[in-house]
Amino acid sequence: MFQNETPRGAKFLIIRFSAFGDVVQTLSVASALANAFPGAEVQWITRKDMAPLLRNHPHIHKVWEFNRKAGMLGLIKLVWSMRGENFTHIYDAHNNSRSRVIAMILRPLGFLGIGPKFIRRSIRRWKRFLLFKFRINKFEQPFNGQRDLLEPLAPWGVSKIAPPAPQIFPSSEVIEKARGILGDEYAGAVSLAPSAAYFLKRWPKDYWKQLIALMPGQKFILLGGPEDSFIEDIHAIAPERVMNLAGKTSLQVSSAVVGLSRVVISNDTGLLHVAEQLGKRTIALMGPAPFGFPSRPTTKIMELELSCRPCSKHGQGPCVNKEKFHKCLVDITPEQVAEQLRRILEETI
Repeated sequence: MFQNETPRGAKFLIIRFSAFGDVVQTLSVASALANAFPGAEVQWITRKDMAPLLRNHPHIHKVWEFNRKAGMLGLIKLVWSMRGENFTHIYDAHNNSRSRVIAMILRPLGFLGIGPKFIRRSIRRWKRFLLFKFRINKFEQPFNGQRDLLEPLAPWGVSKIAPPAPQIFPSSEVIEKARGILGDEYAGAVSLAPSAAYFLKRWPKDYWKQLIALMPGQKFILLGGPEDSFIEDIHAIAPERVMNLAGKTSLQVSSAVVGLSRVVISNDTGLLHVAEQLGKRTIALMGPAPFGFPSRPTTKIMELELSCRPCSKHGQGPCVNKEKFHKCLVDITPEQVAEQLRRILEETI
């Protein structure tokens, strides 16, 4: 039994390795723990390439970086070195084989109820099976990604309501780098995130082109990864007033660009959650997947009520709509998005 289990002496470990959007959403957990346990220490173990996203967060005191190239043996060595931290609480927000190894090392007598208090976030496989196989929805509505990360912590007295933005804190150096890239010309432009991990989560490429054409006086910034070569086709519609940063900036710099933008329009992807955690005015184009839904009042969700939605965990498909392929996003028109953007721009003058 630990002696420092009082709220002020609590010491937490959050386990979340990836992916980009999931790590960004989980940032709210650190602040929620701090609210419930004033004076507590919060540490986090994550993948090395995700670690910069956690830096500068006022409620994260230490980040443990796992290099995937080190393999399972490298993970075991890293976690073995963490035993002296004497964590009082461990939250496994990932629930995979790596996170289970961490739990076994840091609480070897956990099956006897000895060691740190422990919560593992449930994958809720049965509910997912009912939803995707039989269209029986037993999930709390509306879908809410951050609520799903916070709700498991209720036994520790942690609220499932996301703490207010910001919950991501780019460094001053990163912000200045982003400012230097944008210059005066693109300061306060509208950022677009046309990519997503799976095709079915992407608003059609030609719709992004049409949106830009419908807003002839507006400057845009395109964000994405090095694999998103299709974004250059969108840039080509108006290169004189569209900046293409896809594959040209790190995750941290892209996050800072989001923070310097006036409005963000995004598919269901990591940059959507960055915009949310920064408190930016955002338009979210939500398609087939249910588990990354935004939750803050700064975000306008655009979606269609269809009997086939949601159809898969990550939007990996296949599309099951028999009337029209990709209907959930194809039937959200560029004109509708442009109208919503105009309203937000008028509100933020």
